[in-house]
Amino acid sequence: MKRKSIGIFLVLTAAISWGVSGSVAQYLFTEKHFSTGWLVSIRLLTSGVILLSYLGLTKNKDIWNIWKRRASVGNILIFGLLGMAGVQFTYFAAIETSNAATATLLQYLAPVLIILYIALKRRTIPPFQHVIGIITALLGTYFLVSAGHFSTISIRPEALAWGLSSAFFLALYTLQPAQLLKEFGSTIVVAWGMIIGGLGMSFVSPPWETGDGVFSFSSILAIVFVILIGTLVAFFCYLESLKHLEAAETSLLSCAEPLSAAFLAVIWLKVPFSVYEWIGAFFILTTILLLSLKQKSSERKLAEKTI
Repeated sequence: MKRKSIGIFLVLTAAISWGVSGSVAQYLFTEKHFSTGWLVSIRLLTSGVILLSYLGLTKNKDIWNIWKRRASVGNILIFGLLGMAGVQFTYFAAIETSNAATATLLQYLAPVLIILYIALKRRTIPPFQHVIGIITALLGTYFLVSAGHFSTISIRPEALAWGLSSAFFLALYTLQPAQLLKEFGSTIVVAWGMIIGGLGMSFVSPPWETGDGVFSFSSILAIVFVILIGTLVAFFCYLESLKHLEAAETSLLSCAEPLSAAFLAVIWLKVPFSVYEWIGAFFILTTILLLSLKQKSSERKLAEKTI
């Protein structure tokens, strides 16, 4: 029970940090005119260098150990380029083409993908509460993208595409590094994933090319917040929570992120949110309650063996 409580605390910390960071990123896009690619590359590179330097200088860890095995080299490259950079870029692109609340809610179709993947891997039907979670997530997304106009999609097609892509990459980000985490720990994996992802993004959006971005005290403060809280704190806590919870549980509990993003977007950034969109948000966030239902011990043991 104590392990699960620690896991819940970690994933909620990560989720709220991500949610606030999404709204801060929207402010940088709409008010200060920074581009998605630039913010992702500077965010990942800076965070990765800080974290890796901290590990090497203060924790006396062999930060190069992950590169000494062929299997881990392939896995960390996939994680950095697809998992880390993929989820970052698609999420921020969804924010830039819509808003932080909508982008974050769309990203949380990831639990559906994770649950379906685990069910296929086990060759079994998901637990009842996970099935209900799939239904509520799909209902929530339907209300969110329709906004009450049930025969049409109310958000821009590119925003929907980026949002669905971010759900896929979040699922990949959650499931893919499991073996790396067991062998090297979350801090090393996160640090190298950030650096690799940032270097990959630099070929698309070099961090020294700021474009139309406007630097001011508030924008610098926002960038620092996105890097330190929305990246270092959030990603570390999220991956660390995987040691205490199932991947499906972690992703479902992370629905606290869209709640914080939605409230900030509406209150701070004055994003209009209709009653139908709030209904959609409610359905998606209902998965938190479903996840808190007590599972049978046999289901938990099966999950631990499978993941």
